[in-house]
Amino acid sequence: MTHDPAPPTRHLRVRRERGHTVLEFHGEIDILAALEITPHLDALTGHPEPQIVIDLRPVDFFDCSGLRLLYRARSRVLDRGGRLHLVCTRPLTLRVLKVTGLARLLPPSASLDAALGQPEATSGTL
Repeated sequence: MTHDPAPPTRHLRVRRERGHTVLEFHGEIDILAALEITPHLDALTGHPEPQIVIDLRPVDFFDCSGLRLLYRARSRVLDRGGRLHLVCTRPLTLRVLKVTGLARLLPPSASLDAALGQPEATSGTL
């Protein structure tokens, strides 16, 4: 596991683990956080066949701006032939994912090990 020397933003930590880029969201993921995260998300999902895991476990608050980030990441990764996995354990965030249908597109795993062990990702349909 390799850690970056400094986080890209106060809401995002990025590291490499088992051939995947792990984007760990932190704190309140609202419109201001999304504005900070989007350029980094785009850079990390902009190359061919990206292998991405988004970890929402450290998130305290998650609104529609966070949903847009997840959907954007999913679209960019699929367009480039990659895979995207989601890790989420917070009941309120899981509820938001389920109510909006995004949990079917990005089925959340309960741990990073579970997400990294998935052979397929982003195969859900609405």
